[in-house]
Order: sequence, then C-alpha cells, then structure tokens
Amino acid sequence: MIRAHELTKRYGDTTVVQDLDFTVRPGAVTGFLGPNGAGKSTTMRMLLGLDAPTRGRSTIGGRAYAAHAAPLTEVGALLEARSVHPGRTAFHHLMALAHTHGIPRSRVEHVLDLAGLTAVAHRRVKGFSLGMGQRLGIAAALLGDPAVLILDEPVNGLDPEGVLWIRDLLRSLAREGRTVLVSSHLMSETALTADHLIVIGRGRLLADTSVADFVASAGGASVRVVTPRAHALREVLTAPGIDIVLATRPDASPGELEVRGTDARHIGRTAAAHSIPLYELTPRTASLEQAFMELTRGSVEYRDTTPEHTAPAHPPRR
Repeated sequence: MIRAHELTKRYGDTTVVQDLDFTVRPGAVTGFLGPNGAGKSTTMRMLLGLDAPTRGRSTIGGRAYAAHAAPLTEVGALLEARSVHPGRTAFHHLMALAHTHGIPRSRVEHVLDLAGLTAVAHRRVKGFSLGMGQRLGIAAALLGDPAVLILDEPVNGLDPEGVLWIRDLLRSLAREGRTVLVSSHLMSETALTADHLIVIGRGRLLADTSVADFVASAGGASVRVVTPRAHALREVLTAPGIDIVLATRPDASPGELEVRGTDARHIGRTAAAHSIPLYELTPRTASLEQAFMELTRGSVEYRDTTPEHTAPAHPPRR
C-alpha cells in the first residue's frame, strides 16, 4: 500500500505539488493522471525518496522507501527506462542489480523471459530501441518480485503487441494482490487497464475515485433515441434537469434525439406509456478522455493558443 499525507514540494517560490493526500491500495491498478506540469513525476520521485518533500510524508508498505532494508524486494519502480549504462548488456544490467540484493541468476533469467528479452539478453543496451528499453526497465522493476509497483509511462515506445503485454501484466499483478500505480498520457489505454484513478492538476488532488465513477461524474452520459414521433416524445420527456436536442449530424437518422439527464429505462417507459414507437434506444457514456479533459480544463499549464503551436519558453514539468 502507498500512502501520501499532505505531500508538498516547492522549488523556490514555485509550488509543484501541494497537500496531496491519497492511498493506493493493493489488488487494483491505479492510474495516476494529470496534464503536463501537474506534478506527477515529482510526486513519484518523492514516493521513492529521490526528492525530499518540503512538507508532508509518504510511506510504502507502512514505512518510507529509504527505510526498507531491501527496497528492490518491496518496491519495483520505473521512472526513466533509459537510465542504463549503454555499454552493458541487458543481462549484466539486471545481474548488477540482482547482486545488490542477493537475487539469484534464475530470477534474472525469468524476468528477461517475462519481458520478452531473452533473445537479446546479451546485446548491449545502446543498441536497444525505445520499446526494448522500456521492456528492460519493466524487467528491472519486477526483479525483486515486489509487492508494490510504481511505473511512470510504462507503455511509452511500445508497439501494439507490447502495449497489450504490459496491460495484461499489470492486471495480472493486481489480481495477485499487489499495489500498482501507473502514470500515463494514453487515456484509451488507462481506461482499459486501470480500476482506480488519482488525478492531479497544478500539484493539487482533483479526483480519487474509480474509473466508472470518474467517467459518470463528467456528465457526458446521454441516450440516443430514434423515433418517428420525435416532437411528441420531447413533450412528454421534458422536465427539470433533462436536456433533449434533435441530432443535426450529417449521418443522423430522421427523428434522432440526444437525451441527457435521464436513463434509457425512463425514456422507454415514458414512450410506452404514451404509445410512442422507438426504433432505437442506445445509452452512450462519456469516454475517460472526455471526462479527463473536462476535469482538468482549468489545470492545464501549457496550452496551444496559436495555429503554429508555439512551444513554451521552458520545458514542461511532469
């Protein structure tokens, strides 16, 4: 389990993370989301003791990361996959890590196989592609068979097969009862992988909830209704909190309505009570991306404002 309590980090007059309180529980994949500059990487670095918080504290398994006698066997982390000596082979990189914790060679060979790197285990890392480097970083995170995984953008650079592999891997680790915290900019992949979400913006906590509840709270849910008596249905459905609009898309069916503020069951019952035929009644939910964009609209630090997409004067924090 990972806990953060009033976690705050300032650099001079700039507050990067402010008063973060959250708990990452075992048995679930927790997605860690936020716009560029939100403070995600800084938060992860504080969890791992790489940055000292200005205020507050964090624990992993009930103690600070630095207090673990054998941290590789407690916490597996991937923050920068390419922070590997380029002259080493994948095998020797993992063996060097293994020697620090008395981890046997058999475990090194196992994680190489798990990451799909057995065939290139004795190639120098400088010749690895970005995706192969990511796989090596994940293998290193799994080396000590830890109960907690903290992964920053693990699908970065992976091909579709690799993305599917990491998705299945993370979910299987969670099913084993491990604690999995993973950041990502890929909303579609997070929607398929994560069970729970922690969302921050400008260093502050914006949401700590399940994926389903997060999407539902965005208010993007609607029902697509097709009927030959659209006007009559609008009249009988009209009520406070219910929004009904006639679909105007080029591909919209005649009599197609978009209804918000109620569910398909209520629409169907109301139509039946007034003998109004329905050709289609399809619930439609907002996507995770739509919900994320709505929640973080006021927390985006770097926003394109011109057609030329002018770059910021300094690189964004993550």
